[in-house]
Amino acid sequence: MKKLLDKLNEVFSEAFEQAGYDKSFGKVVISNRPDLCEYQCNGAMAAAKQYKKAPFMIADDVVAALKDRNEFAKIESVKPGFINFDLDGEYLASYVDEMRMDEMYGCNKNEQSDKVIIDYGGANVAKPLHVGHLRSAVIGESIKRILQFTGNDVVGDVHLGDWGLQMGLIITELKERKPDLVYFDENYTGEYPKEAPFTIAELEEIYPCANAKSKEDEDFKEKARQATYELQNGNAGYHAIWQHIINVSVTDLKKNYDNLNVHFELWKKESDAQKYIPDMVQYMKDNNYTRISEGALVVDVVEETDTKEMPPCMILKSNGATLYNTTDLATIIERMKLFDPNHIIYVVDKRQELYFTQVFRCARKTKLVNEDTKLTFLGFGTMNGKDGKPFKTRDGGVMRLENLIKEINDAVYDKIMENRDVSEEEARETAKIVGLSALKYGDLSNQASKDYIFDIDRFTSFEGNTGPYILYTIVRIKSILNKFYETEKLENNKILSPKKESQKELMEVLVGFNETIESAAKELAPHRICSFVYELSNAFNKFYHDTKILACEDKEEKDSYISLLTLTKSVLEKSIELLGFTAPDRM
Repeated sequence: MKKLLDKLNEVFSEAFEQAGYDKSFGKVVISNRPDLCEYQCNGAMAAAKQYKKAPFMIADDVVAALKDRNEFAKIESVKPGFINFDLDGEYLASYVDEMRMDEMYGCNKNEQSDKVIIDYGGANVAKPLHVGHLRSAVIGESIKRILQFTGNDVVGDVHLGDWGLQMGLIITELKERKPDLVYFDENYTGEYPKEAPFTIAELEEIYPCANAKSKEDEDFKEKARQATYELQNGNAGYHAIWQHIINVSVTDLKKNYDNLNVHFELWKKESDAQKYIPDMVQYMKDNNYTRISEGALVVDVVEETDTKEMPPCMILKSNGATLYNTTDLATIIERMKLFDPNHIIYVVDKRQELYFTQVFRCARKTKLVNEDTKLTFLGFGTMNGKDGKPFKTRDGGVMRLENLIKEINDAVYDKIMENRDVSEEEARETAKIVGLSALKYGDLSNQASKDYIFDIDRFTSFEGNTGPYILYTIVRIKSILNKFYETEKLENNKILSPKKESQKELMEVLVGFNETIESAAKELAPHRICSFVYELSNAFNKFYHDTKILACEDKEEKDSYISLLTLTKSVLEKSIELLGFTAPDRM
């Protein structure tokens, strides 16, 4: 289904050509002066120089070619050469009606489906999710849904951190606490227990304890380094502990990501890429991509156009140890081998931009990816407290994500119970749904790269540009539709020409849905959808307050209202689905 602006561009292009001018000047835009007109075409201003003619004369010619068209309620040439017009209500209604019957509400799938991998989540095993993991998960999930909706084959990968010093720290601390475990018996040859020797709560206590100890006790840190080395070089007992850590952690992580309505197709780990590293390093050496710098193996990634210093990408430390760079490059090899993607997107803190620039340049220079494979770094800003600093708990610590979710759910629950006409149980369930909308919309309504202030009072408000306001709008529409269908049937589901200005404004916002989704997919920008649903919610609520929908005595007109509301609800529900949350049946 063509976008409305594309259809109008075609009409104006034909008119310019008919009037004797190049059709490229027939570009239509939404008016930035809605008090004067709904749309405008400024092509006559641009054409004036080429045709050495006053722009208002060109505009007059084009308007004359359009005067008998049925798309316009009014169209006029305005000096010095603008063409202003309003859409005909019948024409607009017919387009909206076509949207209603389209399964994608006017959106189109890509002509060619891309294979896309999105690296988001970034959790580490043995550690709980905290507020620093929120943005990657929320933004990545929304982008995945948007790209899937537009026809791409998208795979989300959590890419767990599981292969660094943290593993050695846990193993060493566990050995000090429970030295008699069979995992530490060098002579043990039997099968290791299937049950982990720790719970998730114990595991989450062990790591910070070990980490703190390593900063004060160099001997302990050296033992942890040695344990890490032995794990990565085949120690069977350590490998069994590592597998327990993975199993216990992933079970807990899945539960917490489920609470965020965030889901991954792949639960790959840093360790999965390790097997590709030896061959990758040898390949880079054999093809003269590398050099030795102060004992380390590096690849130069500087380019002529660089205006700032660009350090080389380090592949191996001077002692032969690997780095994050090494693992990330090996992960790219694995992804190319398993999926051959057209596009790999990394949703990561924007402070990592230099690092990913190095990795991407190295991957391209060493031909680890195809020439046409896109590598995109989508850097996000920080979530800050009201003091403008990164969000912390009241005592200054990093807040666990599950505690943040509980705080926001409790705040919504309290607001629901203030005007309570539901049971406490229903209020709790509704608070979970509404709380998630508050959390996700509060994040996604900001451009990803920008920092934002986390304000629980503002985010949970049922008024203004918030998730709860959007859900309240959807619930209001559901209530109207339910009341309608309780007493009557829809006899004519065609959307008629608008009789009220607020009705026309609602239709004009609706027709922007396909353009919004297209730009959100192209720019990887969920905030575009947030802006759209807020505008659509405002337009609906204005129409609602201006119109006696259920009390309308004209049956045909009432049915038209119901069809318009049904489309509005569908578009709002699809939009919030792409943002990663849903609406309850009542609030």
